Amino acid sequence: MAQYIYATATRHCCSPRVHPAIPLQVPAPLAPPSSRPLRVSPLRRRWAMGASDRLKVADARPRHAGPCAATMLGEPLPASDDHGLVHPSADFSAQALVSSPQQYQEMYQRSIDDPAGFWSEIAETFYWKQKWSPDEVCTENLDVTKGPIKIEWFKGGKTNICYNAVDRHVEAGDGEKIAMYWEGNEPDQDGKLTYSALLDKVCQLANYLKSVGVGKGDAVVIYLPMLMELPIAMLACARIGAVHSVVFAGFSADALAQRITDCKPKVVITCNAVKRGPKLIPLKDIVDASLVQSAKNGVSVGICLTYENQLAMKKENTRWITGTDVWWQDVVPNFPTRCDMEWVDAEDPLFLLYTSGSTGKPKGVLHTTGGYMVYTASTFKHAFDYKPTDIYWCTADCGWITGHSYVTYGPLLNGAIVLLYEGAPNYPNPGRCWDIVDKYGVTIFYTAPTLVRSLMRDGSEYVDQYSRKSLRVLGSVGEPINPTAWRWFYNVVGNSRCPISDTWWQTETGGFMITPLPGAWPQKPGSATFPFFGVQPVIVDEKGREMEGECSGYLCIKKSWPGAFRTLFGDKDRYETTYFKPFSGYYFSGDGCRRDKDGYHWLTGRVDDVINVSGHRIGTAEVESALVSHPKCAEAAVVGIDHEVKGQGIYAFVTLVDGIPYSDDLRKSLVMTVRSQIGAFAAPDKIHWAPGLPKTRSGKIMRRILRKIASRQLDELGDTSTLADPGVVDQLITLSDT
Repeated sequence: MAQYIYATATRHCCSPRVHPAIPLQVPAPLAPPSSRPLRVSPLRRRWAMGASDRLKVADARPRHAGPCAATMLGEPLPASDDHGLVHPSADFSAQALVSSPQQYQEMYQRSIDDPAGFWSEIAETFYWKQKWSPDEVCTENLDVTKGPIKIEWFKGGKTNICYNAVDRHVEAGDGEKIAMYWEGNEPDQDGKLTYSALLDKVCQLANYLKSVGVGKGDAVVIYLPMLMELPIAMLACARIGAVHSVVFAGFSADALAQRITDCKPKVVITCNAVKRGPKLIPLKDIVDASLVQSAKNGVSVGICLTYENQLAMKKENTRWITGTDVWWQDVVPNFPTRCDMEWVDAEDPLFLLYTSGSTGKPKGVLHTTGGYMVYTASTFKHAFDYKPTDIYWCTADCGWITGHSYVTYGPLLNGAIVLLYEGAPNYPNPGRCWDIVDKYGVTIFYTAPTLVRSLMRDGSEYVDQYSRKSLRVLGSVGEPINPTAWRWFYNVVGNSRCPISDTWWQTETGGFMITPLPGAWPQKPGSATFPFFGVQPVIVDEKGREMEGECSGYLCIKKSWPGAFRTLFGDKDRYETTYFKPFSGYYFSGDGCRRDKDGYHWLTGRVDDVINVSGHRIGTAEVESALVSHPKCAEAAVVGIDHEVKGQGIYAFVTLVDGIPYSDDLRKSLVMTVRSQIGAFAAPDKIHWAPGLPKTRSGKIMRRILRKIASRQLDELGDTSTLADPGVVDQLITLSDT
């Protein structure tokens, strides 16, 4: 990690920009929901009886024309209008941190006109051992033609994110407040930690890591499931200035070895095994295989710290390598529960997180400490309208950026109560999520559109068995949520009373970039709405010219923001080429975006997921959204295939609602739905019936596999080890000609 350095840069942050107007409709009042009845969860009652070149952009156009219909919170959304406005209730807005479009406009404009002052005021609410220079709050250069790319925030300031996320709350008298609830794979498995207990465990692990030679700037790879030990390990690294690299515990040994070889950690932290649903996954065996591979690549790791996850596998059943392997429970509890802080510069590295790259080699996204701390805390607080009494559940794994920013750091920096869940969302049945919501009284529920569509497919009866009265804010992350899934999430899960924070952001951005603020303005189902404070999104054409008003194009960001990543580890050239060379002076997101006449932003998918059909550039997300609007379609994934006449054709994998049989008439009906919503040029050339889609355990659809199946390149399917259900690939191949 010592090779992490910055090139020189020049420019200070400033540049006012007027934000497009937000509709100023006044929400209608809504009576408060009835008090939550006390009852025994159906799932727990049942369980008690059992055993314990330049990319192209989508020419995305509105799916519907005409004015937007206003829809008040509490009333069902009109089924025929994708653009119906959904207002927060007057009661919700009255208590919201940002309660009106006018208040947002004032705050947003200040964040653009005076970013140094705006972000400094927020930064000062955290503890800094040493303040940054007020003249150098932000220094940036986003233009490759003017020198190396550089982004710095609060440089010279000394702080520690672990102190601000844990110690600060204990010292403020909140040590006995719950920091984390943990729900295990089985419904009768649970646990909890107060902030004081969390601090003790973080310090013990931090002291152990120091004892084996881990210090500031050293890398530590963490390969753990969603046990409380995962965020504990992240915080312990941050406490001593080590750089953690969490690898999703669903990656194969090859993928893990790639990451180990790249960052050269001193220690790997894992557990012996985990159960996800009924399936046992021997994580330690995967780590062993990866360490053999990385050693062949010249990188040897001296210590593999292994947590005994007794609910999945006992010690005696675990394969062991003497001299390398160390049991967590044998050493960590023996260390003191106090550990001195390593005060680090705001621009010192905090973590590495590897994300997929188009070349096949993972990109090591590097985030630093100060700006990331300020930005994730602020985005969490405002996008979810956080209150100290909230109980917050994000279903993401800490192996992804969402788990870093909105399971660990963002919530804990706000002193929140966080719920971690180790199991599968549909185990032992599709009601598990709502059982957990009722058990803990979850108030904020943040999940992925993929899970929403999966649960929607299982039927509303699983939702209706549970109260869910505690919920007050819902959230969506990971990909654009289509209006049909949005409506179901809002009407069924939220009982037509919970605003949805449909967030757009990326691993590289560190935190939310475009997101609703729940009490501030009306929402449109499927739109990420407006930018967060300090974020200046622009839509440009293929020549990099900014477009105003209603338009479609490439989504870029003008000016830096505190949470931005600083480089790709060990590959500065790739960093600049991928993100800053396509459009000089901007961060290029790689996403297509449409801005409607009201200024709302609609993400149309990755621009490299655009299909060029006879000169028409069609975003896959647009076609998928149209297909899922069909009442018999539960989920869809669209890829492009070669077409001898049109250049590319549209190939759609379609999962039907349970109980609906395959038929040619239904296939024609689905095609007609796309034709009517987008146009004849977007009609799928092939509808491929899909009992399920190939997804990772985190819910990400593996489109690479779908492209190979669609192109009949079955000998090039590649690694399927990270799929939640590898058997679905064989099912799709079998149905290729159905």
